[in-house]
Amino acid sequence: MFKPCFLAPFLICSTFLAGCGGGGATPEAATPLSAAAQVGQLIFKDPSLSASGTMSCQTCHDPSIGHASPFAQAVVDVGPLANQKGLRTPPAINYLKFNGPFKFENGTPKGGFFGDGRADSLAAQAKGPFLNVAEMANLNEAAVIVKLSNATYKDQFKKVFGAEILNDPVAAFDRMAFALERYQIEDADFAPFNSKFDAVNQGQEAFTAEELRGLMWFNRSDKGNCAACHPSTKPDNAPAALFTDFSYDSLGVPRNADIAANSDAGFYDKGLCGPVRLDLSAQTPLCGKFKVPSLRNVAQRKRFFHNGKFTTLEEVVDFYITRDTRATHWYTNALNVFTLYNDLPPNERQNVNTSEGPYNRSGQTAALDDSEKRDLIAFLKTLSDR
Repeated sequence: MFKPCFLAPFLICSTFLAGCGGGGATPEAATPLSAAAQVGQLIFKDPSLSASGTMSCQTCHDPSIGHASPFAQAVVDVGPLANQKGLRTPPAINYLKFNGPFKFENGTPKGGFFGDGRADSLAAQAKGPFLNVAEMANLNEAAVIVKLSNATYKDQFKKVFGAEILNDPVAAFDRMAFALERYQIEDADFAPFNSKFDAVNQGQEAFTAEELRGLMWFNRSDKGNCAACHPSTKPDNAPAALFTDFSYDSLGVPRNADIAANSDAGFYDKGLCGPVRLDLSAQTPLCGKFKVPSLRNVAQRKRFFHNGKFTTLEEVVDFYITRDTRATHWYTNALNVFTLYNDLPPNERQNVNTSEGPYNRSGQTAALDDSEKRDLIAFLKTLSDR
């Protein structure tokens, strides 16, 4: 549960430190990267390790915008020739070092890496894109290591992991993933905690009146209720709020016709139960659930949700607060056909979250008016790292 920022019902706290948990992150001197992390940094930036020779990890995870996708389009051109369309929008990967393995906690799925939680560590996640036909599209581990053997830093890799390491493709691929994991854990750019929100939490700056009201709408369960999944208070395992609880939810995001796979009317991307993750495919109540992302740097993103349906933060907030009060607006397709929750098969649309605010207002007015929406967006912009 988030700690509400109120001194009394509907009265916002006068100072953020006093009422909202305090204990924010304190800037620390940069620590030099380990030898393994330095190799991981080189791997992260190297497009030659993809089948097309044009895609690196950094291609889809731009450090200038919170390691999120820099592309205007919903999905990226992928495959051996970089001429195929991907399935999902590349997610932001900042602050993931505070995540953990996938698990069920009192029957509720939490943790895991990727939008469907199919990897249990940063290292396991790092392996995926190299071999995924919808990403870097290498045939196997050996194909990746052949490319690594021709990289300018191959001797540095061997110095760290052994002179003969490149002769064992499986072991070398494992060490590549380890190096990428160390880079994401050690480099402060992946979790800088230096936004305006953090400065306010450290007593160095103050919110504007608009931002402070936005925080109130963010936390209040009868308003934005964002904090239900994106807690604004510090968890036990991080120096400041992460703005995600790493849980999963089915939000009924509208179908995106820009994704090539969606040209097949019978195709559905159902998150936890497929088509990428397969071990939970029989657990129908999980279908449509995707992992809750961190809202840090959310205002810098170019596409939102797993399918990149929306392009602005304003549109996202509109969707949250009017999904069921103006359903025809969101679920009427180009042929003027209305289908509620149209990116799930009919028997799984019941999984969409309609019990929590602000989704539980069908037949009512939206939870936020235009002024409150502007306040909320102003607050969300304080979460951008500097």
